[in-house]
Amino acid sequence: MDAVLILATLAIFIVLFFDYTNGFHDAANVIATVIASRAMTPVQAVVIVGFFEFLGPLLGGTAVANTIGKFIVLDDLGKQAALTVLLCGLGGAIAWNLLTWWRGIPSSSSHALVGGLAGVVMLAAGTDHVIWGFSELTHGHLTGVAKVLMALILSPLLGFWFSFWLHRLMLLLLRGARPSINRNLRNLQFVTAASLAFSHGANDAQKSMGILTLVLLLGGFIDKFEVPLWVMFACAGAITLGILSGGWRIVRTLGFAIYKVRPLHALDSQLTSATLIFGASMMGAPVSTTHVVATSIMGIGASERPKAVRWAKARDIVTTWLITIPGAALMSSAGYLVVRIFN
Repeated sequence: MDAVLILATLAIFIVLFFDYTNGFHDAANVIATVIASRAMTPVQAVVIVGFFEFLGPLLGGTAVANTIGKFIVLDDLGKQAALTVLLCGLGGAIAWNLLTWWRGIPSSSSHALVGGLAGVVMLAAGTDHVIWGFSELTHGHLTGVAKVLMALILSPLLGFWFSFWLHRLMLLLLRGARPSINRNLRNLQFVTAASLAFSHGANDAQKSMGILTLVLLLGGFIDKFEVPLWVMFACAGAITLGILSGGWRIVRTLGFAIYKVRPLHALDSQLTSATLIFGASMMGAPVSTTHVVATSIMGIGASERPKAVRWAKARDIVTTWLITIPGAALMSSAGYLVVRIFN
């Protein structure tokens, strides 16, 4: 069998496995507050979230896929070399996802993917094969790594302050409400949790859609960068299976270890996260659901009782965010060096 076909087939399976680990890793981001506030049982949460997660990649467009699939340039390396580099980049991202899941740390799959790919491309082909986009940024044009980093940096800040003021507003509107209001707040979470799941699928699965389309393009199986329908269904299915498998270690961190989540907190966090992530998807900006959900919980806690927020845990999470890109880059680069030794 042709070596390119073997590598492309392997790359497709690895992309889908990354998509699965993305869903597995990020399941907590979508369901943690629902479970912590007791709005749904774990089974209810997984079924509802899984359904809307599947719809997200199919109905959310391909703007994020275009961003992710075009920030590295490998078409001058030759088909076999380019696919090998992609495989190593994905391997580094998957390894980082599994390591942080095992440690119960809500790191960013988006950061891991960008770090894994950029690291191995710089090692294998040079820095000029990464579309950095910093010079274009000075002219007001967002593209490449600059666009990815801008989205990943701004989204948690917006998540914090949006939830901070939204919670203040909700507390004002519900001032004097009876405790029975909690039942209505829990029921509303069926809508907000579904919206968060849809937006997560629309943003995160598109990252895998972009890489999978790049695999097909580099392998010569398609003529231009255009996401095929089967790729949409495959990535939607893989991330949904990951969500259904659940990342229960991280549920404890997001749902209980940052701030004690009650029905109103959960509703505000889900509304904030769904709005920001879906808005980013429409602009083609890949964001981290982990970042947005975690900082929204921090913002809610800060607006209500800052001293009750477990800032030490928040600091641990932020530290992990900062080391994810270089960590995944080192893992993918190490994998590439191992491949070179045996080639």
